[in-house]
Order: sequence, then C-alpha cells, then structure tokens
Amino acid sequence: MSQPGRSPLSTVFLLHIALEAPLAVQGIWFPTSLPFLQLNNTTIVVLKMYATLVLSVCIIALLCFPLPEFLPGKRALAIGLCVYHSIISTVLFQAPRFIPYSFGPFFEAYKVTPEIVWGCFHGFLGLGFVAWWQSTVAFTQMMKRAE
Repeated sequence: MSQPGRSPLSTVFLLHIALEAPLAVQGIWFPTSLPFLQLNNTTIVVLKMYATLVLSVCIIALLCFPLPEFLPGKRALAIGLCVYHSIISTVLFQAPRFIPYSFGPFFEAYKVTPEIVWGCFHGFLGLGFVAWWQSTVAFTQMMKRAE
C-alpha cells in the first residue's frame, strides 16, 4: 500500500535504476567487457565518464523514490529522466549495429536487434515517467491549494 501523497507509479524511478545500473557498474569497472564493437581508448574513457554520470543519476533516483510526489526536485528529476529516456530511445532506434549479438534469424528478419530492444526499454521508461507525471499532478495541485 502506498503512503498518502505517494503514487505506486513511483516505481518508475526504480525501473530506471534496474535498466541503467548494470551498464553503469560494468562501464566504470569493466568497460572492455561490454559487448560493444570498436572500443578504443577514447571510447573507453567516454564510456567510463558516461557510466559515472549514469551511476550518479541512479543514486539520485534512489534517493528521490521515497519522497512525496509534489516536491519540485522529484518532479524535476522525473521530467529530466523522461527527456533522457526518450532521446536515448530515439538514438538507439537510429543507431547502426554496435552490439555483436543476435536474437536469431527469425527476429533478425523482423529487424528485432539488441539495439532496438534496448531502445524499446528506454521508450517504455520515458512513457512511464510521463504516466507518473500526469498521475501525480493532483498531488501537486492539492499541495498548492493547501499553502
């Protein structure tokens, strides 16, 4: 059961962590073991910097998850994550193949690749943050009226 002023849709913050944390941890400590093509010294450094940023945002999401829905900081993070996941989804949909794995010939025939699936996960998270935002507008309006 959720607490007053809390939406069960806040789990979208935890879903963000579940999607991003594995890449962040592996990208910081074992970047060359990531299944990406053509990693060189420059891309490894940029990947480590990106992974550090992603890990930081995961920590922020974890800290914001239990906060009430009407707080401006939580809402700002949510809109930022919505924009992030929406753009990353588009980038992954348009990316050339850079993950050297396949789901098999059947899925390849329908253009279902790891990049597309990863992009779908980001797209669903972007929609999840929009749903959270819209479902919590009433909490925010109640708090404004209470002031």
